[in-house]
Amino acid sequence: MQYNPGWNGSSVNLLHVRAVGPQDSLHYVWSSIGAPTVLLVATQSPSSALRVNWTQLLSPSPAGAIWIEPPDSVVYSTAVVFTKLFEFSEAKPLGELFYPTYDLSEFSWDSLNHTLNHTALTAELSGVPATDPGGGFANGSLAFRVTAYEAGGREGRLPSLLHTADSSQLEFLLAGVAPRGNSSRFVLEVATVEEAGAVRRLRSERSIDDEYTPTIFEVLSLVAESQNGSSPLGFLQWKATAYGSRSPRREDGIQCRAQGLQVANWSLPVSSLVQAYFGDSLGSSCTISALNVSFGGEEGEVYQEKRYLSWSVLLGFGEPPRDTFSPLVISITAVALGTPLAMLLLGSCLVLLAQRRRYSEYEPIN
Repeated sequence: MQYNPGWNGSSVNLLHVRAVGPQDSLHYVWSSIGAPTVLLVATQSPSSALRVNWTQLLSPSPAGAIWIEPPDSVVYSTAVVFTKLFEFSEAKPLGELFYPTYDLSEFSWDSLNHTLNHTALTAELSGVPATDPGGGFANGSLAFRVTAYEAGGREGRLPSLLHTADSSQLEFLLAGVAPRGNSSRFVLEVATVEEAGAVRRLRSERSIDDEYTPTIFEVLSLVAESQNGSSPLGFLQWKATAYGSRSPRREDGIQCRAQGLQVANWSLPVSSLVQAYFGDSLGSSCTISALNVSFGGEEGEVYQEKRYLSWSVLLGFGEPPRDTFSPLVISITAVALGTPLAMLLLGSCLVLLAQRRRYSEYEPIN
């Protein structure tokens, strides 16, 4: 993990996370220069490196300021941009009432360097609006907490997402922000950038197994697929829940919904990281898609009470991880189904044996 590689200042944030394999390497570049963004680049070289021209990156024309060396080692690149936070309330009988939007490209962000933990591989990007006329952020903040992984496993805190060494987890945190309505709900707008030849699709998978995330039976994945139908290139994956507590429990769950993936017909807000890497192709050959993730529902009062919202999403390369039944669940199921069957077989044998003994006590009549 590198903070602002090649730059001594802390007035801007750029975090480079590099994972090296025997024959390849993966790059995650997180930044708050403009809207909060993560750039994901997969290369087929274990020695590939990130290069940043800081003078150009911080200029009004950042195109070409970020690249990977050697350039021909790049096999896939994409970007995810967190653009806006909406707030609305269902005011009856007027219907939905939307409040002024929080544009994340206009936030003021704290230095990542203060929260960077090289041992735990975590960092937290926290910010507030540069101008806050309503005072909603007077005692609160919006944050993105990043966690990288060195091996596969499962996160200990709910929603206990399954991860691999090729993925990273992002937590969207809203803490202490005063809602502007009595029944406010929040919506986070997420945009993705894909180069020519790739397209994003939203998948929803349901399972009867809620062992790791109680009462949640749906997993959603925003998967980047090649147009020629080959294996997935990258993904965002999350479970259909958020939580209203710093130490989440089942009863702290907040409903989470994905409100349809659409091809964006608007340009991205100021996001120097995306412009610096994709350059002129951003407006020509790249595809920009947008997805709204809403938090709240019938139980939307959880945030009103605790003023805390946490949503976890996994980002990575290749096929999204798939949950399977654990050995414990398989054993319990086998016992639950096998015991009645064994009792039935044993009972049948006893009945047959009793019948044979009863008739064997009599001599045949001549």
